[in-house]
Amino acid sequence: MENNSKKLSNLLKARFPYIYISTYEEERATKFIKSVVSNQAKVKVQREVLVWTQAIGLKNKDDVISNTSNPARLIEFIEKYDKDAVFILYDFHVFFGNKQRPADPVIVRSLRDLIPTLKTSNARKNVIFISPELNIPESLQKDIVIYDFPLPNLEDIKERLNKMISVNKRIDINELTEEDKDKLCKAALGLTMQEAENAFALAMVQDGKLNKNDIGIILEEKMQVIRKTGMLEYIQTDLGIDDIGGLDNLKKWLLKRNNSWSERAKKYCIPAPKGVLVTGIPGCGKSLTAKAMSTIWQLPLLRLDLGKIFSGIVGSSEENMRKAIATVEAVAPAILWVDEIEKGLNGVSSSNDSGVSSRIFGTFLTWMQEKTAPVFVIATANNISKLPPELLRKGRFDEIFFVDLPTLTEREEIFKVHLAKRLKDEEVCANVKANDKKLISDLAQKTEGFIGSEIEQAVISALCDAFFENRALEIDDFNKAIENTVPLSKTQKESILAIREWANVRAVSASSKESIKKYTEKAKDEEDVTSTRGGRRLDI
Repeated sequence: MENNSKKLSNLLKARFPYIYISTYEEERATKFIKSVVSNQAKVKVQREVLVWTQAIGLKNKDDVISNTSNPARLIEFIEKYDKDAVFILYDFHVFFGNKQRPADPVIVRSLRDLIPTLKTSNARKNVIFISPELNIPESLQKDIVIYDFPLPNLEDIKERLNKMISVNKRIDINELTEEDKDKLCKAALGLTMQEAENAFALAMVQDGKLNKNDIGIILEEKMQVIRKTGMLEYIQTDLGIDDIGGLDNLKKWLLKRNNSWSERAKKYCIPAPKGVLVTGIPGCGKSLTAKAMSTIWQLPLLRLDLGKIFSGIVGSSEENMRKAIATVEAVAPAILWVDEIEKGLNGVSSSNDSGVSSRIFGTFLTWMQEKTAPVFVIATANNISKLPPELLRKGRFDEIFFVDLPTLTEREEIFKVHLAKRLKDEEVCANVKANDKKLISDLAQKTEGFIGSEIEQAVISALCDAFFENRALEIDDFNKAIENTVPLSKTQKESILAIREWANVRAVSASSKESIKKYTEKAKDEEDVTSTRGGRRLDI
């Protein structure tokens, strides 16, 4: 908190008239402000702290100052007050308007008229707005500075947990070690202090005990918080590395960087990985890889919906991005998945949105470049032509991988995955076995140019035919499903060739060199979309 204290004290000493703190934690924020303004070493001149709510009015310690509940009267009082003071105003954003109603013009004008007094009077005075939502009228945007109040850190949460344990002496903590206590507190990172306290209280009352088994309760509370943001989605998945057919280079790269945030990794001075951009042909496993990463690395997977970041209120889109980033960092270490990132960046080069897209994109890029929190970003993209060049330069991502049409070896692996997943009943599999190597080899040969999702649908279609006729699955069912499929490699041949041309210079092939070699040795026509390959051939 030391850096945050210094930042706030500097704003106060510089006599910034209006400071806006967007947080739900009024009590904690107020306590923090009081600790700063009472420290003469930080602010040079100590100040009184007066707190205002519309329901009560202005309070100086325990005394309510009469006739100050009205916002206009409040502003008059602040102007005439002749002592060094900080005025904390709760929920003043209701006078700043929103989509349903305009801002109160008299209040906004009065605040602007108050600025010269706040800057030049003999008494040192600052106004701090504390509100759960960021809402600044356009006419005040140049006069209000936004102060980012951080969520509780590990020490804050541990202090609160210890206090709860000391107060609730009947709670059984015999099985709670210091290591377990750290795990519980780390699980609560990303919650407000009130939310963390609620989660700990729920864990305590559930069985009268507190131990490492209660981590699940804390995590469930955290998932509720993430869902409430509306911009982040917690993805629960049990997909593992064995569920990805092929893509050996990409899988090997990810496995090598597992536990890069551990204490053991620090001994090797290994920098934490920033992220990867996985681009290429649709339906070839990009999203599947993102989901499997969560299981491989044993880290929470959060999906960011860039479309939900944008909002009609001035300044709120930028605030949405800041909140999303703050939430992700608070639950770190974590994986942030930005799916189809190019769709969220459509307006970057356009002036139709007054530069909002560019500002949001700039905020995201800066964060990716400078982030120190252990957040790994995996971005997936289909239409690479729409990706801004700033996103692709070195330093944003550790690597750019290109996912091409699956090779023969990879198609065999994909068939193994889907047959093993679906062919389990003995009656259904009377004529077809999931581990039949010859069948898998034949099907892989017949599906030249198929993408992974088309292979999956061929298996499903074959099973549907057998189900409709109420009989065992036959090999002919697969053959019929394959014959009736027109693969993407034919319908989008020109697009795939263009993507490969791009990837040959800018990306690394997600498939292994050995897999590609086996695949291209059979190629006769180099112009055939199913025989050429995209991405640099590297063994990772």
